[in-house]
Amino acid sequence: MLIITRKIGEKIKIGDSIEIVLLDIKGRQASIGISAPKGVTILREEVLKRIKEENIRAAKEAPKTKDLDSLDI
Repeated sequence: MLIITRKIGEKIKIGDSIEIVLLDIKGRQASIGISAPKGVTILREEVLKRIKEENIRAAKEAPKTKDLDSLDI
């Protein structure tokens, strides 16, 4: 893990197209801004975890498909 210290307004570049800027610090919380191409998905970790859990739950609850041999075609 790379650990970087930044002051308000300072930026971090990831590759040529992603930029992270430290916007504000209040107590123990930092506000950051992220600029990235439209095709790049940016999610908070807890949101991504919830999406994955919901996908797993939906897959388990999906109706079972019938055996193709039993279909009248």
